[in-house]
Amino acid sequence: MGIQGLAGFVEERGVFFTELRVRDTKLVIDGSSLYHQLCFASAVDFRRGGDYGPFTAAVRDFFGSLRACRVAPFVVLDGGRGADDRKLPTMRGRAAERLRAAYGLSRGDGGCLVPLLTREAFVQALGRLGVPFVQCFAEADREIAGLANRWGCLILSLDSDFCVFDLAAGYCPLTHFQWQSVCAGEGVQGCYVPARCFSAEKFCRHFSHLNKSLLPLFAVMNGNDYIDRAALEAFFSKVRLPRGWAVGKGRKYAHLQGLLNWLSQFAGPTEAVDNVLKYLKKHQRDKIRELLCTSMEDYTPSNVNLEDFFQNGKYECEAARKADLPQWVLDALAKGKLAPFISDALILRSTFLHVQVENMQRPSAHSTALPIRQVIYGLLLRVSQSTEAASPSKQTNELPVVCEFDRLQKTLKKTFVQAASRPTDFRDYHFPLDKLMEVPMSCRQMLLLETLGVKMSFLESIPSHLQLPVAVTCYWIFCSEPKVKLHQLKALLLMIVSGELHRITNDPDLTVLCTEDDSIAYNEFLKWKEKKLQNKDFDLDAAHSFCQWQCCLQMGLYLNQLLCTPLSEPDLSRLYSGTLVHRLYQELKSTPSVENLFSLSPKMIQLYQVLLNTVESTVSPDFIQKMTKTKSESCKKKKASNKKKKAIRCAVPETRHLCNVNRFASLRVDD
Repeated sequence: MGIQGLAGFVEERGVFFTELRVRDTKLVIDGSSLYHQLCFASAVDFRRGGDYGPFTAAVRDFFGSLRACRVAPFVVLDGGRGADDRKLPTMRGRAAERLRAAYGLSRGDGGCLVPLLTREAFVQALGRLGVPFVQCFAEADREIAGLANRWGCLILSLDSDFCVFDLAAGYCPLTHFQWQSVCAGEGVQGCYVPARCFSAEKFCRHFSHLNKSLLPLFAVMNGNDYIDRAALEAFFSKVRLPRGWAVGKGRKYAHLQGLLNWLSQFAGPTEAVDNVLKYLKKHQRDKIRELLCTSMEDYTPSNVNLEDFFQNGKYECEAARKADLPQWVLDALAKGKLAPFISDALILRSTFLHVQVENMQRPSAHSTALPIRQVIYGLLLRVSQSTEAASPSKQTNELPVVCEFDRLQKTLKKTFVQAASRPTDFRDYHFPLDKLMEVPMSCRQMLLLETLGVKMSFLESIPSHLQLPVAVTCYWIFCSEPKVKLHQLKALLLMIVSGELHRITNDPDLTVLCTEDDSIAYNEFLKWKEKKLQNKDFDLDAAHSFCQWQCCLQMGLYLNQLLCTPLSEPDLSRLYSGTLVHRLYQELKSTPSVENLFSLSPKMIQLYQVLLNTVESTVSPDFIQKMTKTKSESCKKKKASNKKKKAIRCAVPETRHLCNVNRFASLRVDD
C-alpha cells in the first residue's frame, strides 16, 4: 500500500518527525520494505540479474546492528493478493513500471529493478540468522499495525500508509533508521540506533489541528493502492479546496494540502463523508459512501494474533479459513516455506511473472520455465480421476487454466495457461494436494526430476545442496531458445564453484574442510575478480540466457517446495552472482584458460569437472551452441530471419517434449 504523494511531502517538509534512540525494545519490521531497501542499497549494478551475496551480507549486517543494540526484530512479510484481488489494478500498474525500468536498463539507462530471486534470498537469510518472521496470508499492513499496537513498539517500514494508522508507538521510515551508524550509549544503557519517528500529532497540528480520525478518509480520498482518486472525480471537479501554503515547491503537493485543510473543518469522518456526498448526484451517493467506508477500514489494525504465531507457531485469520486450503499449505505459507506465487495460483488462478533485464525482442525469459509452472498448476488444481480418464478432447477442455501476467515484447499482457495433467509414468501415483506430504519422498523426488528431465542416478556424484541447481541447468539447456552457448554454461558452472569455494573458506562451521590450497585459490580468485569486474561490457543476449536460467531456478525452487523439498534447497547467496557470471562469460570468449581459474584448489577443479561432466552426460551436444558463428554465417542467418519475421509470442520451446511432462500451448489474450 501507499498514499499518493504523502511520503514525498512529509520528507520535503521534514518537520513531522521526533528524534529517537532505538535500543532494548521489540521492533516490528515490514519485511517487503526492508528487502527492497537493502537490495537497492547493496547493489551497484541492476543490469546483470542480481548479486545475492552482497545483498545477503547487507541483511546480516542490518540484523547485526539490531542485535548490538538489544533490539528484538520481528519481520512480517506480505503474502498473496488475497481472494478479493482488490489490488489487481495496482499490481498491473507496478508490473508495467517494472517493465519500463527493465527496458531502460537493457538499453543502458539508469534505474533500479529488484532481481528475480531477491525475496527468496531474503527469506533464506532470515532463516539462517534465526530472525523470527511470518508471511501473512495477504497484505501485511493491518497485521503489522495490530502486532505493533499489541506490543506497544515501533514499526519500521517505507510504507506511507503507516502515517495514517493509529499506532501506539509510531512509525519509523527506513530512510530515517540509521542502522549503519550505531552510536555508543552513555553509562549502562549501551549503544543505540539513531532514528526519527513520524509524529501524527505534529502532522495534524500543521493542518489546523485536524482530527486524527480523519486521516484514513484523507488517505482514501487522496488515492492509495485500493482506490483511485478518479473514483471521486465528480467531487473534486466541484469542490473548492483551500489553497493553504502551496507556494514554490509546495505547488507539487497543492492537492494533498488542499484536501487536508478542507477536511480539518469537520469533527470526524461521518460528518466529512456526508459533506463529500453533497457534491455528488443522488444516485451516486450510496455507492460512494460504501466505497469510502469500506476503504477506511483498511486502516484499522487487524485482530489477527501474530503474537500467537511467534510464540506457538499458529497462524489463523478469517481470510485463510475462508480459502479452505489444506492445513499443511496454510502452515507452509505462514512460515515462508511456500511463496505467494503458490497461493495466488491456487486461490485466484492468476499469477504475475516479474520481468528482468532481458532482450525485449525475444519471448519472455519466463517462457522457458512454462512447463515447470504447468506442473505446479496441475498439482495445485489437480483434476479429478474421472477427468483424467476421459477422452483427450474432453480432457483438454476440462484441464484447469491459470491466467499469467507477463511481457510480450515491451507490453504487459496476460496468457491463459492450461495446467499439466500427471505424466504417463505417474498414472499409478496420486498427488492430492491435501495429502501431498504423505506421498513417499521417492515419488515426489521422481516427479520433480521427471519435470526437469533428469534422472537421480546422474546427480549422485553432485553435493546434495547443488543437485537442484544442476538439474535446473540441464532443464535450461533442454528448453532454452535460442540455444545455450557452451561459454555460458561454463561461466555458470564456474560461478557455482566460486560460491562453493567461498562457502568452505568463510563458513566457520566448515573450516575443517578448508585446506591451504583452498585458501590460496580463494585469495587468487578475489584478486582476479577485483581486477576483472571493472570491465562494464554488457551482452544483452547473454543476459537474456542467464535470465532464463533464473526463471527456471525460481520455478524449480517453487516446485521443490510444493513437493515438500525432495531435494535440498540451495543457498542463493552463494549460488548466483550476475556480475560474476557475465564477466566469466566475456573472459571465456577471449581467454579460454579462465576455465582453470581454480586450478590451485584440486577440490574445486574436481567439483567443476564433476558438474560439467554431469551436465554433458545428461544433455545431448545438439542442445548446446559450441561456437560463435562466423560473420558471413551470421549475415546469412539474419537475411533469412528477416524474410520470415513473425509476431513474437510466448510459447513452450519446441524441445519441450524432452522434459517428459504433458504441456499445452498457452493462449495469448491482449488486455
